[in-house]
Amino acid sequence: MTYDQFISDVVKVVEAVGAGIMIVGGLMALLGYIVALVREGKGDAPEAYAQLRQRLGRVILLGLEVLIVGDIVRTIIVDPTIESVAVLGMIVVIRIVLSFSLEVEIEGTWPWSRWRLGPSEPGADS
Repeated sequence: MTYDQFISDVVKVVEAVGAGIMIVGGLMALLGYIVALVREGKGDAPEAYAQLRQRLGRVILLGLEVLIVGDIVRTIIVDPTIESVAVLGMIVVIRIVLSFSLEVEIEGTWPWSRWRLGPSEPGADS
């Protein structure tokens, strides 16, 4: 096994972990939503739905961050050509925009307007 093959295999594992985070986390968020609906009844459906969206957004963000790590390692170590760096740059820009929009969706406000929401408890699930 060569060094490039080893790194390529490591990148595949990192990408599988990123995809796994999104799949397992998405299923857990959906299961939590179903449990909340059954436990609370139909009266609390809007709050359960809001929590589902927030959890799914967080899971997607985490999975994307892990996938970016795999892309960076692949580009820098396995295939360091100008073309691959340009592709990585486009992927990172797309994922930054996606992450930013997901963050706004989760928080419900622009990052520069968070101070208007008031102080929040660290680690609180809102």
